[in-house]
Amino acid sequence: MKKISGIIVDPVARKQFPGTVVIDQGCIVDIQPNAEVKGPFILPGLIDSHIHIESSLLTPAAFAEKAVCHGTVAVVADPHEIANVLGIAGIDFMIENGRQVPLKFYFGAPSCVPATAFESAGARLTARDVAELLRRDDIFFLAEMMNFPGVISQAPEIMAKLQAAAKMGKKMDGHAPGLRGLDLATYIRAGISTDHESLSLAECHEKLALGMNIQLRQGSSARNLDDLHPLITSHSGQCMLCTDDLKPADLARGHINLLVKKGLSLGHDLFDILQCACVNPVRHYQLGVGLLQKGDPADFILVDDLDRMEVNATWINGEMVSAKGQPFFQTKQPMPINRFHAAPIMPVQLQVRAQGLHIKIIEVTDGQIVTGAGSYPVPADSTVVEADPHADLLKILVHNRYQPAPPAIAFVHGFGLQQGAMASSIAHDSHNIIAIGVNDLDLARAVNLLQEGGGGICFVNGDEEKRMELPVAGLMGLGSCEEMARQYSTLEHRVKENGCLLQTPFMTMSFLALPVIPALKITDLGLFDGEKFELTDLFV
Repeated sequence: MKKISGIIVDPVARKQFPGTVVIDQGCIVDIQPNAEVKGPFILPGLIDSHIHIESSLLTPAAFAEKAVCHGTVAVVADPHEIANVLGIAGIDFMIENGRQVPLKFYFGAPSCVPATAFESAGARLTARDVAELLRRDDIFFLAEMMNFPGVISQAPEIMAKLQAAAKMGKKMDGHAPGLRGLDLATYIRAGISTDHESLSLAECHEKLALGMNIQLRQGSSARNLDDLHPLITSHSGQCMLCTDDLKPADLARGHINLLVKKGLSLGHDLFDILQCACVNPVRHYQLGVGLLQKGDPADFILVDDLDRMEVNATWINGEMVSAKGQPFFQTKQPMPINRFHAAPIMPVQLQVRAQGLHIKIIEVTDGQIVTGAGSYPVPADSTVVEADPHADLLKILVHNRYQPAPPAIAFVHGFGLQQGAMASSIAHDSHNIIAIGVNDLDLARAVNLLQEGGGGICFVNGDEEKRMELPVAGLMGLGSCEEMARQYSTLEHRVKENGCLLQTPFMTMSFLALPVIPALKITDLGLFDGEKFELTDLFV
């Protein structure tokens, strides 16, 4: 029998009172009010309602070591990043690695591997594969359905996946940036109940009116809480908090506790915030996570100051798993798994011969994964189109990492890089090699550096070569959060020192290969129009 006393913050009854939480065999067996008790606030543990662990560059176990220190007791995780590389073997890796730690991982069955037919992935999950996954007790939901055109057109393979989830009584996550009107209604009628990609309050209100739940996202690259936070008060019963994609340095600073802190600073009621951060995820996904109620698993956190939201201790299933920023468990380093068969490239392969008066360019906005589609005049009498760093016009390529193939090449505006080239084997969602640079020599060397090492991220500038190894599927490293953050930050710093204007250059670059996000993207098969949902020519 264990007893923890403090100011109990009950998210269900929506009240605070001094008392004692009594724990036996991992569960809360009694909650005893006691007016004489002082001490810390006892709050329910926090939940990330939508995250891709792989984007932290950490294995699930290494992620857990840091996340619990910030008060996270559970995550609803979509393993489609590693599934695009390794298929079901990758999903199994995530589940098995997560089992060695106390953090509660709730993994879903990736619905879109690959995300579209307009890219080359390392694996393919058919409707039959997805149905088999959904029958498993360690798969809890159908992960985000990114192929919204397939839902709207009722493509048989897509509908079979949704029907399999419905048959198993498992929730279906959505991905519907900018979707409105009749198309949105069709998407929701298919059984999809969440969205984390909304771009405006008006879009959210339309989705909410149709019964959808909105996941308010504040990640490293996509940060929508500033625009959408009024929903915490106006629609607290239909909202959840999530990070989606979080780089290691940001995870080192905080997790969902920072979203709670921000919500409080914006004037929202604590219980409305906890409704989003704790209650709604548990109820929506039917998670085995406690909400500080008698009979619940003893999952809670201790906080001295609600405004600061710095977590003193985290308890999961009645055991203290972290205190004062230190986890109370150890993890084993996994055996890396990977799939990497890219061919080396030569600078001459990156020449773009002029075939028109203008080229289409991908326009990047800092803090957004939605891109614009612009154009740029081809200089008169030019036989080839080159990058022009003075005009912030850089060359971008995606190179198939699963089999030998020529790279797809286009141009991007908004990075500001003045020298060198940056490259990564993290390129959502198929995770081919993506690279951006100011000259073909550095671009080719950056791509080949990753090809030689089986993936990672790197920066090349002449004789300078800096690389971070990611031996687990070319997505995750084997270090701690702090170790990975240091390496990642060093690379980010060098890119910014060479002119890059973006807060998260590598993460922003990784989303330029994601064709299900408008408006203009690039895959290994070529430039992609995300609004027409088709490959498009570079030249106008």
